[in-house]
Amino acid sequence: MKEYDLIVIGSGPAGFSAAMRALDFGLKICIVEGAHLGGAGIMNGALTSKTMYELSMDYAVAARTDRGYRSGSLSVDFEMVIKTVIHAAKEKQYQMLSQIETFSEEKSSSGSLCLKKGWAKFVDPYTITVTGHDATETLKAKNFVIATGAKPRKAPGLEIDHERIINSDDLLSLKKFPERMLIIGSGIIGCEIATIFSNFKQTEVHLLDRANRVLPYEDDDVSQFVSKNLEDNGVIIHHTAHLRTINKYPDHLEVILDYDAGNSKVIEVDVALVAIGRVANTEKLGLSNIGVQATERGTIEIADHCVLRDGNNICHIYAAGDISGHTQLYSVAEFQGRLAAEQIADTPSYPLDYSHMSTLMFFKPELASVGLNEKQLREKKIAHKVAYYSNKLVNRAIAMRSTNGFIKIIVSNEEQPRILGMRAGGPQASAYIVSVAHLINQGNSLQEVLKIFYPHPSLAEGIQECLRALSGKSIYKPEAFPEYIKFKEWVPEDELV
Repeated sequence: MKEYDLIVIGSGPAGFSAAMRALDFGLKICIVEGAHLGGAGIMNGALTSKTMYELSMDYAVAARTDRGYRSGSLSVDFEMVIKTVIHAAKEKQYQMLSQIETFSEEKSSSGSLCLKKGWAKFVDPYTITVTGHDATETLKAKNFVIATGAKPRKAPGLEIDHERIINSDDLLSLKKFPERMLIIGSGIIGCEIATIFSNFKQTEVHLLDRANRVLPYEDDDVSQFVSKNLEDNGVIIHHTAHLRTINKYPDHLEVILDYDAGNSKVIEVDVALVAIGRVANTEKLGLSNIGVQATERGTIEIADHCVLRDGNNICHIYAAGDISGHTQLYSVAEFQGRLAAEQIADTPSYPLDYSHMSTLMFFKPELASVGLNEKQLREKKIAHKVAYYSNKLVNRAIAMRSTNGFIKIIVSNEEQPRILGMRAGGPQASAYIVSVAHLINQGNSLQEVLKIFYPHPSLAEGIQECLRALSGKSIYKPEAFPEYIKFKEWVPEDELV
């Protein structure tokens, strides 16, 4: 029976980063993966969906006719699109494999890596079995990191057949562009998929929105921005609609929708895609054999990344990534995995601050967020000021002929205001959101932030002007452009008395 310093269960962003950080400390590591190397971070998730998004955006740009040029006989081959997406995923997987082989047990004397393909199950707190296609192997370790990620959530009463009623994992298995598609779920995943297929202009896209707006957790103006752009891109959004049933016929699906207003609608589609979130992969781990029970949400309760059992830490078993119950983001999973490895190596580390996470949403145009929004601040009864600055006034956006976007910054309502949150829509929003995340993390006052020079012409200059608008110092004034520059403030009612 082989024994390791660390066994990492799952090779997604949490597991792989944990293994690589542990390698820095000279540990003997085994990575166990039952499905695709890299997990959903590579296949059927972040990398593949964003590759498909980029291809769709390239197609959308090529199809434009308002820039002085026009492409001739533009067409798209779905099979080639999928091949390109899979090629991108395999490129990253082979990079990961190359690193594992570089530090294999046969080659590396200080710190080593091995990869076992199969499904892991705990036998006891220090032992697992790994069941592959042909055999089952038993392994022991001094430490474990559980990083099994998450899978698409099932819709109650709706059977996924993986052919016509599918989830996000099935996208790469489609043989052609559906003529008509219903996307069930208007969160980030649903809106991203709607963006991709509407960009290619080969599919009539329907989006089921149970709330009155997409991204209901965001502020109304941000949700409306995303909703309008989807509709302008050809997406048919069914607001306040609930799925009653889907009837299968040989050549189509009949979908019955019930609306909050009391009316119903029947639509015909070829494919229905369920995108209502993801649930943790914990059910096959044998957690009962180590005295651990998953939460009602299916996640593993942790404290300082150690798994909890009966309120006490199991300080040689760690959990990281989607199964930890924190926000399901690649960056969060990666950080959690690294910090788990540092704790195993008894290396001082810093606690993660989940309040300043940057989130990217790949719509048309892209949307980025960091920190708190207005809804959250009002729930917490925190006084604040908000400024909105349109990309229509930003020189770089004008030069790009892409002015559909904005910067929205929220600051505290105090003598020395601090940045509390930001939302940005438009080209390159994903690139400059991190600069504001850094400013939030540093806690600098608005006056200090305004001392920073911004390069010209850049889209980030919109941040500078938005911050200036909060201080009444912007170059372009809201009095001249009330539809492009907006300012408001909010104070809890008990502070108005």
